Amino acid sequence: MAKKPAKTPSTTRVATNGRGYTDVLYDMKNQVAWVTINRPRVLNAFREQTLDELIDALKSTRDDPSIACAVVTGAGDKAFSAGGDFYAMMRLNWTNAAMWNDRMQGLAMTIRGLSIPVIAMVNGWCMGGGHELALWCDLVIASENAVLGQTGAKVGACPTVGATQYLPRIIGERLAREMIFCARRFTAREAVEIGLINKCVPQQDLLKETLAWCDTIKGMSPQTLRMTKKSLNFESDLLYASWQHGMELLAHVWGSEESIEGMSAFLDGRKPDFQKFRMRNKQELEAYLDGCARDLNAPPSMRKGARKNGKPAT
Repeated sequence: MAKKPAKTPSTTRVATNGRGYTDVLYDMKNQVAWVTINRPRVLNAFREQTLDELIDALKSTRDDPSIACAVVTGAGDKAFSAGGDFYAMMRLNWTNAAMWNDRMQGLAMTIRGLSIPVIAMVNGWCMGGGHELALWCDLVIASENAVLGQTGAKVGACPTVGATQYLPRIIGERLAREMIFCARRFTAREAVEIGLINKCVPQQDLLKETLAWCDTIKGMSPQTLRMTKKSLNFESDLLYASWQHGMELLAHVWGSEESIEGMSAFLDGRKPDFQKFRMRNKQELEAYLDGCARDLNAPPSMRKGARKNGKPAT
């Protein structure tokens, strides 16, 4: 007797463990998992709970082999994600850095480790950590109103959770450095031209075009998709040591005066004053060099002008 065909999975917005999400919407429809950051009031910026829920939602796709691909997007029409929520990141420091960094790396490894393609459907702002989220995905489709960029240098943060590793390989070393050092932004059309994303479409067609991609993927061999994704990831997987290095660098950034100044300035709607740190550092170096010139780096009895047996040293 022939087996009955499997039913198309039903739509749900609840985690597979039965826990409802607060920051993320999860829908599974027609063999596609839809994971939406649902914080439009803050341009879909993420906090610790958001990262936990994104990881949980994406991992849950492993429980249903009929799922052909996953789509990650942001709620509303203004932003895919503006990156980390500054109210979350300003609470971080060297001691608790792992609470954030491990979640970021965990989400990246979850996306890269899934056996199915993960598509970033980008609408509006895709900045900072939100852009790194898009970098972790296998394919990126964006609407014409999308803007992609790395803002770390403007707010005292470091994009060492994928951007410094992947951008040089995707758009080339020179553009990657300009994008990170100068916080250069790219429109969706420009992003296609430099190879940063796959496709740019009119905003009204974004969902339709994404669904077309999903339908194409559903017609492909799941075994081939799994094997080739693993193979395509081989070279960049070798960068794991760089990720660990980046996490430790980032740990020392959190809670630093420069990061607090940068994020506070953004929240206050003013330009950050990073020059004061340069001037202070200059003064500190000048004081150090002056001390070397005056032998302050030697015991008092051995310094220039010190007395020896009651007489000035010669």
